[in-house]
Amino acid sequence: MLYETIDRGNIETLVRSFYKKVLDDALLSPFFIRALGDDLKNDKWYEHFNTLDNFWLSLMTGEGRYMGDPLLAHMFLGGLEEKHFERWLLLFRETLDELFTPTAAIKIQGRAKALSTRFISDLELNEEDE
Repeated sequence: MLYETIDRGNIETLVRSFYKKVLDDALLSPFFIRALGDDLKNDKWYEHFNTLDNFWLSLMTGEGRYMGDPLLAHMFLGGLEEKHFERWLLLFRETLDELFTPTAAIKIQGRAKALSTRFISDLELNEEDE
């Protein structure tokens, strides 16, 4: 049964399901393995999941305890290109479609797309070399 509502439990399921896919993805996994390791049960991933749970809950319902700017975590990764955010969005959408009703999935996907667009712009990934 697909989730119709967006709450902490559903966000937690989304985040964990999504990052399982990320670690299986040849394009995205190197960034996350380098920063957090390849074991989703280690302490670094635990902290990352808590941060993401609070971020998405705050973004979608206003109930999360996220304080900060998600862009900062991405500024110094190095090697990020627009294609990485496009793949991130694709995998995120796949996960949403597996877990949420179309109405809820579209709502979350809209926020994810806006976030991706902001990151691409702020990290200047869409500008051509001069």
